[in-house]
Parts: sequence; C-alpha cells; structure tokens
Amino acid sequence: MPGLSTEALKALVRTVPDFPKSGIQFRDITTLLAHGEGLAASIDLLADRAATLGASKVAGIEARGFIFGTAL
Repeated sequence: MPGLSTEALKALVRTVPDFPKSGIQFRDITTLLAHGEGLAASIDLLADRAATLGASKVAGIEARGFIFGTAL
C-alpha cells in the first residue's frame, strides 16, 4: 500500500452520526474518493485481499461498489 496505513485510510472515511435516523452511523466515503493517494491505496489493499483469496471476478453491486469494482 503506497504510503498510507489502514488507520490513515479509516481516517479518510467520515462518520455521520444518526443518519438517516437515530442510532445509525453512516460511513461517508466521499472524503476518501476525493483523496487521490487514499483512493489508490484503498484499491491496492482491496486488490491484495482479492488476490490472497484467489478471486477471479469482482461484482460491484451498488453505486460505491461500481467505483471500487471498476478500479479492481
């Protein structure tokens, strides 16, 4: 992973408490997507994990999945 630790990547994901309703912690990844190095590092991490598991296909099931699935 080029230059960013897992903890640094986690810090790039914003938590919005009580959204869309009380008790839910919404994880907003737009802050990660806007950070070029962070996005590249997260894709590298996902690719490493997929390779370790022997994955040969990736499915991006929803909007955020399309972003990461395409890059993988």
